[in-house]
Amino acid sequence: MAEKKIVCVTGAGGYVASWLVKFLLSRGYTVNGTVRNPSDEKYSHLKKLEKSSDNLKLFKADMLDYNSLSPPIKYCSGVFHLASPVPIGTITNPEVQMIEPAVKGTQNVLKACSEASVRRVVVMSSLAAVTMNPNWPKGQLKDETCWSDIEFCRTTNNWYHFAKTVAESEAFELAKRSGLDVVSVCPAIVLGPMLQSSMNASSLVLLEHLKDGNEEMENKVRIIVDVRDIVEAMLLLYEKPEAEGRYVCNAHTIKTKYLVEMLKGMYPNYNYPKKFCDWEEIEELSYLSSKKLQRLGWSHRPLEETLVDSIESYKQNGLLN
Repeated sequence: MAEKKIVCVTGAGGYVASWLVKFLLSRGYTVNGTVRNPSDEKYSHLKKLEKSSDNLKLFKADMLDYNSLSPPIKYCSGVFHLASPVPIGTITNPEVQMIEPAVKGTQNVLKACSEASVRRVVVMSSLAAVTMNPNWPKGQLKDETCWSDIEFCRTTNNWYHFAKTVAESEAFELAKRSGLDVVSVCPAIVLGPMLQSSMNASSLVLLEHLKDGNEEMENKVRIIVDVRDIVEAMLLLYEKPEAEGRYVCNAHTIKTKYLVEMLKGMYPNYNYPKKFCDWEEIEELSYLSSKKLQRLGWSHRPLEETLVDSIESYKQNGLLN
């Protein structure tokens, strides 16, 4: 896809982005990574990656400051835009915590890409931008044509869904106006081993099943993809000329009760929930299709491998006793 093998990864210190940087370096790319502060110790894992000393440069950047984005993007043939807030805890000010960073950040990145004549931009969105649509026909498979309803997201205070939907939609609108080649990927809950030492929002979903000791837990449908598989998907979207539009990326759909049973079979000694309560409406989430991505050649690893690698990583990082 790219003659100049220089690419930019925004939010390079994040969970998925760190793996993307690792994979890009291993495939011979030179990577410009944007982070809040390159000298911060929390990005030290990036400097330990193979080939990082020669082929990785970290830039100080703020997604809300266009001028800070121009230098890392300037000479790149491709940009992977991953920097976006993911909520851990209560959202008290959605405009500041979620919406402005996601939407204005995307606008600024695409503006810098347009100025630099970047060949292709891969935007990491989320299933949050796909699934929350009460008007979608019941029982019909949800695919790339399904968008979350932003008014429904707003009135139900689903601010993460709102922000991701508006940001992804804005990316395609800007692409139309500027002529940029933009593709997006909408992953499920991302699990798998961690490269960084700090906990991330998606790994907390799995961790809470192992150590919280809840007497009762909601029997939610969990839609899961391995971090290494989502990175492979992003590389396919960048490198395959025929890739276009948006791509749903989910590998496994499983209810919480069965997920806990799987975990118990592999790791019997953790403090698992005792009972599960069911809600019928969550079943709709299981009607999702990644066929468009699979047609590009994407495949995924078994759920057992993802779970074992996740838990061993948490143990190694001291997150599990």
